Amino acid sequence: MSHHTSRFVPIIIAISVVVGIFIGTFFANRFSGNRLHIINTSSNKINDLLHFIDDKYVDTVDISDIVERAMPSILAELDPHSSYISVQAAKTANDDLKGSFSGIGVQFQIKSDTVYVSNIIKGGPAEKVGILAGDRIVTINDSSYVGKVVTNEETLHRLKGEKGTKVKLGIVRHGSAKPLSFTVVRGDIPVKSIDATYMIDNSLGYIKISKFGETTYPEMLIALASLEQEGFKGLVIDLRGNNGGYMESAIKMVNEFLPEDKLIVYTEGRKMKREDYFSDGRGAYQKLPLIVLTDEFSASASEIFAGAIQDNDRGIIVGRRTFGKGLVQQPIELSDGSIIHLTVSRYYTPSGRCIQKPYSKGNDPQYELDLVTRYQHGEFFNEDSIRQTGQVYKTAIGRTVYGGGGIMPDYFVAEDTTEFTSYYEEVAQKGLISQFCFEYSDNNRKALQQYTTADDIVKYLRNNRVTQKFIEYCDKKGVKRRNNMILRSQRLIENVVYGNIIYSILEMSDYVEYTNRNDVTVKRALDLFHSGLTFPKNNTKLNDKTRNQKTACNGVQTTLRKWRFSRMEQIRC
Repeated sequence: MSHHTSRFVPIIIAISVVVGIFIGTFFANRFSGNRLHIINTSSNKINDLLHFIDDKYVDTVDISDIVERAMPSILAELDPHSSYISVQAAKTANDDLKGSFSGIGVQFQIKSDTVYVSNIIKGGPAEKVGILAGDRIVTINDSSYVGKVVTNEETLHRLKGEKGTKVKLGIVRHGSAKPLSFTVVRGDIPVKSIDATYMIDNSLGYIKISKFGETTYPEMLIALASLEQEGFKGLVIDLRGNNGGYMESAIKMVNEFLPEDKLIVYTEGRKMKREDYFSDGRGAYQKLPLIVLTDEFSASASEIFAGAIQDNDRGIIVGRRTFGKGLVQQPIELSDGSIIHLTVSRYYTPSGRCIQKPYSKGNDPQYELDLVTRYQHGEFFNEDSIRQTGQVYKTAIGRTVYGGGGIMPDYFVAEDTTEFTSYYEEVAQKGLISQFCFEYSDNNRKALQQYTTADDIVKYLRNNRVTQKFIEYCDKKGVKRRNNMILRSQRLIENVVYGNIIYSILEMSDYVEYTNRNDVTVKRALDLFHSGLTFPKNNTKLNDKTRNQKTACNGVQTTLRKWRFSRMEQIRC
């Protein structure tokens, strides 16, 4: 090559590169639908809009606040479960699932703009310094903390904190003339996901699981070991009210009950290849008779567990149709510490069904009100009102199941409204149950704390005519006595009032065991176990109707949870 020609080589190479880029861009845009250009254009439009607002808008605005409030709206356009968690909320968003958090170790309620310590977490920092149940927190770090500023969120913000940090509390206590001062060093507070483990009778064990967190699987193994020592021959796993958690925990737990090489669940999405999860055959309880309890609040990981048991014909599902959440969210942390929960795939039960109920993209009020709609249609009271129109699938032995709207139980149990009256509805809706139980527990705490079992507390409450005192309390609060209705609701009132007081004095496990004594779904599970019906057969008809309780709705039109979950809510910190 001549010296004259070599002078043009760099120019020729540069031109070739530019032409190559142009051709590549042309074909990339042509065959990708020009998506990159669309994204860039949309992003630029948003940036331009924010710039114009910041530069020209008539009033001063906080651009970061606008972005913060816009994020949830953008994600809401995708599906009902993609969500945005702010920096502040992200710090505590997964406390319940991680198995522990850093705090002072109390449960509290807010009454009359004051924080009441309703329970002390055993072994926690608050117990170590001498804080007692019944104490009122009136100052935090020498600043008054009473009045309208007192909210659940603000209380959590002030009492939670980094492990090893200190918080100074001013306490008002019954019997003390002056406020007391305590300095608490924050520490790790355990969060249990199993609420109760006990023997229903001499042969049937029971485990109540409230969520699927990081520690749920080892907690379940410990619970199973304790039941094994008591000689259990069958097991009830109660997932009612359990709205899910970590899929990995559900998979590990189901594995304990399945033989080797059984599909538990699989996930698949537009950008996520199908991923199958199989049992490894190491489970210690592969032949144990198993009953899973579900209701309309059982969702996500609960449905993975129930679906794997049902589709593999490993046990029976008893109760009511589950929520219907079959979308998988991936947490994505942003640079400022906020988190996006983005739906990236769907999960499918072993038979191939996705039990995600229908939804419309964007703000879908029908989706949000689905449970209310089910209630109004009578689904909680009569199995015949349930409409299953999804695709038909088959379990391992050929039983028919449906996709597209939750998991139907093998044995339906209606919501028990036999003792429900308009009198009970009124006292529940007005919050008089929780108010009375809180005040009674607080005023009689010293006497009640002498007792260590639910039976002893019940005996004390009956001797002191507490149910009658509750009715008198309601009368003073404006709910007139209606003797016929009170007589019909008497056992229901007693169960709820006694249960609340037990919960405030003892442990969650004592509360669960007491309330289960008259629970129609638990009773049905016990009956099915002793009838030898816990292993499905290929001639078993799903959604059995032979012994359903079909209790009339009685025309009740009211908000869900209004009377079904009347327990006093307590928050941990």
